[in-house]
Amino acid sequence: MSRINQCITNSFGVVYKLNQNFEDCIHIAVKHIQHGNVIAIPTDTIYGLAADVQNNDAIKKLYTIKGRTFMKPLSICVRDVNNIKNWGYVDHLPVQILEQLLPGPVTVVLNRTPNLNSSFNHNIKKVGIRVPKNDFVQKLTSFLDTPIALTSANKSNETSSVSIDEFSSFWNELNAIFDNGSIGKNRSGSTIIDLSEPGKYEIIRKGNYYSNTVQILKKFDFREK
Repeated sequence: MSRINQCITNSFGVVYKLNQNFEDCIHIAVKHIQHGNVIAIPTDTIYGLAADVQNNDAIKKLYTIKGRTFMKPLSICVRDVNNIKNWGYVDHLPVQILEQLLPGPVTVVLNRTPNLNSSFNHNIKKVGIRVPKNDFVQKLTSFLDTPIALTSANKSNETSSVSIDEFSSFWNELNAIFDNGSIGKNRSGSTIIDLSEPGKYEIIRKGNYYSNTVQILKKFDFREK
């Protein structure tokens, strides 16, 4: 049997075990994203729902699955720190600040560049950008030409998920679920910081890397708004 077929298929959806066929799972996930599908993936904080940020139909499907209002923006995930500048303006930031914050459980909010799909987070001038410290996500995004939209794998206003069983109620709405076991007990997600203004920061969500994030920002003489 091909490793690509070693998965759990049932009435709820298709679950791929990363510890059994990691490399094959990467390629399966890439194909799903490229075909406009919505998948569930592990990150360095919690499980997330992912879709192609440049595909409007995929983004609409993600919002529908999530039960999220279109007025509430989504973050994006890119392959590495150097790729951030393609989607958010970084010229006002000190050299190396992003390298010290990322990869890791931090979402950096920046003014968006014209490269980003104009329909994505329509009429919102900023965008949250993540580079998770997670092998699966980093390899997935390295095979894609565009970022992925990323949001927590739970229905809107419900508790975030640290294992796939916690969002099994809507597996059937997803094209694939990639299982890396239990991520941990901390459900607070990434620390979200607005760095869109020179020398200033705003904490939008403390998350699970708050103290470390503030220490790094102060090292670069950033002041809280």
